[in-house]
Amino acid sequence: MEVSRSYMYQFFIDDSQVMDGEVLIEGSDVNHIKNVLRMKPGEKVRVSTENGKNYFCCITELREESVRAEIVEELTEGTELPNKIYLFQGLPKSDKMELIIQKAVELGAYQIVPVAMKNCVVKLDAKKAENKVKRWQEIAKSAAKQSKRSLIPTVEMPLRYEDAISLAAQLDVVLVPYENERGMEATRSVVEGIRPGQSIGIFIGPEGGFAEDEIALAKSHDMALLSLGRRILRTETAGLAMLSILTYQLDS
Repeated sequence: MEVSRSYMYQFFIDDSQVMDGEVLIEGSDVNHIKNVLRMKPGEKVRVSTENGKNYFCCITELREESVRAEIVEELTEGTELPNKIYLFQGLPKSDKMELIIQKAVELGAYQIVPVAMKNCVVKLDAKKAENKVKRWQEIAKSAAKQSKRSLIPTVEMPLRYEDAISLAAQLDVVLVPYENERGMEATRSVVEGIRPGQSIGIFIGPEGGFAEDEIALAKSHDMALLSLGRRILRTETAGLAMLSILTYQLDS
């Protein structure tokens, strides 16, 4: 029975691993294909390259350290949004960041930037941050495979709030959902005004919310303060709500 394309297993490779009508899958995916999925020659997989090209392929050869697959079709329609969305997430407590990254990737975020804010309970030194980011990047990769993304979103090293604001100031539109804002009309107006191709930043505060001077700094850079409704959302919910709104507006 032919496997539905939407249920094919997804793998990511470098552009250099595409050659003469074939793809070469290497690294940890080889063990996953051979020993976990127990796939055989003739089975179909979906393969995406680092520059966003997508292929449907048929496995032709399983080796000790690589899997070869013939390109059956190059997809002309990708799965990415027409806008790059950068999620600047205030560092949350416990393992909430893992959930946020997983769902943000599923909803189309292009990059996740953890941000150290005044009301963050979590404090990461350089060594802890490096280990956390490695773990978070693996979660992003797994979520990208599951959701059939055409690329793997990157998780950056945590930034100070001031540095995150400076980085976000280079984007076309920056949205700051803030619990003290009221009314959805302004939110609708800003979101509906976003054009395809524009880069978008989203700032989400930690459990304790934004400090007043953090909001003042965002305002000084002409970032858009928005309401997400009359209810107060948890930090792990707010970013996903904003991403869902953007996906509805932008995904054609």
